[in-house]
Parts: sequence; structure tokens; C-alpha cells
Amino acid sequence: MVIVLGIESTAHTFGIGIVCDRDKDFILADTRAEYIPKSGGIHPREASRFFVENASRVLSKAFEEAGIRPSDVDAIAVALGPGMGPCLRVGATIARALAVYLKKPLVPVNHAVAHVEIGIKITGARDPVTVYLSGGNTMVLAFLRGRYRVFGETLDIALGNLLDTFAREVGLGPPYVVEGKHVVDICAEEGKEIIDLPYVVRGQDVAFSGLLTAALRAFKRGEKLGNICLTLREIAYNSVIEIAARCLTQTRKDEVMVVGGVAASPILRSKFESMARFYNAKLYVVPPKYAVDNGVMIAWTGLLAFTHGITIPVEEAIVRQRWRIDEVDIPWRTG
Repeated sequence: MVIVLGIESTAHTFGIGIVCDRDKDFILADTRAEYIPKSGGIHPREASRFFVENASRVLSKAFEEAGIRPSDVDAIAVALGPGMGPCLRVGATIARALAVYLKKPLVPVNHAVAHVEIGIKITGARDPVTVYLSGGNTMVLAFLRGRYRVFGETLDIALGNLLDTFAREVGLGPPYVVEGKHVVDICAEEGKEIIDLPYVVRGQDVAFSGLLTAALRAFKRGEKLGNICLTLREIAYNSVIEIAARCLTQTRKDEVMVVGGVAASPILRSKFESMARFYNAKLYVVPPKYAVDNGVMIAWTGLLAFTHGITIPVEEAIVRQRWRIDEVDIPWRTG
């Protein structure tokens, strides 16, 4: 049995996952510590300090949960990007130290690839069009000729960033998610009409910064907040649905998978369900626990990479804040 430990530290979550190569019950441990800012968005330096203060506890708990010794691990996997530099460096430093101390191979993992791979593992999807929606990422992906190709993405800010920033600026959050719903979705329930805000889809890409600016201007001039939230949500969600549908028809795939923290939105899920029915495709939505950042996804992707001969010398394990998913070879898939 192959056992891999994975370290996630790209943004707000320091996570340790330990997995094995069993078909079922492959998760041996899943421990996490989430940095929650007192105000505003994520502060990279403060988040990295939080990681340093909690890393030992999270790591020890993972070994306890898995019921194994550190020496039982076959490889150490770590997310080297994309993400926030100070946060990434904490995970990379710990991974290098563990690899040297335990004399174990070190496996580099791309954070975005990990979201896709854990989604496929958890949902049972075979070859989906993947819609990756989070605070820092908005992409439509499909596997083709050895890599996950980007068929559409945001040209500026991500969907999660749009929602959180708007909520923060108008006083709806933090917290941004209440009982499984984003506060913008909750506020939108009070909306009665769609107002004039820009809908920007350029080819197969989306752009949200202009929508954010226009929505904030509408708030300042006294438009009803419920109407603004309703319009903002409908425009943002529908633009993502549009580019996902284009990818589905272009690739002729029959599965759609939604990953990332924003995937938890029940409103967005209902829109994807309608799209999937229209195109006679099967929809998979990753459960919230594994749609958000976690160490298990790094460990699982690390296991796939390790068993296909992908390792890296410790001295070359440097962080890459802008490491794109379409730069990563995926030897464990064909097509």
C-alpha cells in the first residue's frame, strides 16, 4: 500500500491530508486550520504567521488520526502554487524539512490540478468539463492531449473575489457564508427587479471588475441593495454558465463537474443542473468539505504523480505563485 502525505497552504487553509492507494476508504487523515481575518480579506503575512503557529498541531493530529508513524509515509506532496507567496512558503518549508528528515521523495503539486483530481476521485466523474470556481480562480477546463486545457477564464478578478469584495464593501460581510449560502445570495432573495449592470463575456472568457465597480456605484447612488445583489448574482452566475456551456458543446463531452469553494452555492448549482439537462450531460458537484482547500486533495494528486514517477529534488522545490494548470503534464490520464 502506497501512503502519501499532502500539505496545503496556498491561501487561508493550512491542511494536512494522508491518503493511500485503495479504491475506497483512501483518506487516512484530513486535518485543517483555517485563518479567518478579523476584518477585510486575507492578509498573506498574517495568514502565514497563523500557519506557522498551527502547523505542528495539525501535522501531529494527522498522524494520530491516520494511526501511522511518520516513517510509514512513502512520499511528501506539497502545493507549490498557485497561491499567496508567504502562505506557500510555509508549506514548502515544512515539506522540504519532512522530506529531508524522513528521507522521503518530495512531490510537487499544482493547487488547481489538485482541485480537479480530488473532484474526479470523490464524484466518480470520468472525463468532465470542469468549472473551477473559488476566491482566487474562475476557469473552465477540459483534459486534452496530456494536460488540463483552459477553455475559458476570468480576465481580471475571480467569481469568489467578486462576491466577497462586494459583500465587504456594502457591509454584508464578513462572514461571507452563512448556513451554506453566500451573503450576496441571501441578500438577493430580497431583490424584486434586475437593474442595469454590465454583463461581460468576451469570447470564452469572463470579466467581473467592471460589474463590481458598477454595482458599488449603484449602491452609493441609493439603489435597493436587494436589487443590486440579485442583479450581480444573476449576471455573474449566468456568465459562468455561458462559457461552461460553450466548452461543453465544443469538446462534446457529456459530463460537467463543478469544483472550488463557490461550488457550494445552491443557487449556482441549480443553474448548472438546468444547463446539464439542456445539453443532456451528467452533473457532478464536489461536496463542500472537499470543494474548499484541503490537504487531502494535495495528498491524492501527489499519490497519482508519485506513482507515475514525478518527484523533485528538495533544492528545486520553490513556490510558483502564478503556476498555471495548463503548464502541468498529467501522465496518469489519457485522451
